Amino acid sequence: MVSTEYERRIAARFAGFDQDGNGYIDREDFNAATKAVLAEFDTAARSDKGQALYVGAEAFWQGMAGIADRDGDQRITREEFVNGAVKRLRDNPDRFGEIARPFLHAALAVADTDGDGAATVEEAVRVLRALGVPDGAAAVAAAALDTDADGRIGETEVVTSFARYFTVPE
Repeated sequence: MVSTEYERRIAARFAGFDQDGNGYIDREDFNAATKAVLAEFDTAARSDKGQALYVGAEAFWQGMAGIADRDGDQRITREEFVNGAVKRLRDNPDRFGEIARPFLHAALAVADTDGDGAATVEEAVRVLRALGVPDGAAAVAAAALDTDADGRIGETEVVTSFARYFTVPE
């Protein structure tokens, strides 16, 4: 795949983070994502799980801003996202998974309604829909996260898949 194709794919990922559709990614987008997941699972923001999700979202935002917010204005434009992702993530795809890990860990804990340490595929679909992924795409994506086909999605599966999705190797 040529670099421009890679850049096009990364640019398409931008919309998933721009929760309010205002043309840039900022802390509010991460807060909106957190609120949506908590609402989907009827989890209070002040609960331990709710607080962990907010802390994870903040860590994710800080990590992403460190990678992509080149002008330091606390907003990531589409151009900054593409350039930050292309330059930094392609060279170190595991880095993106690691900055996302606290949020993904906390989101799995919220979705894990039976407390066994993993989410079901159906629970993962609910998380993805809360984050704005259309129903059909959410079902396909959640099924793909279950890499060992056991009906359960654990943190390792999510972090690995997440990093792969956003770094799209050539």
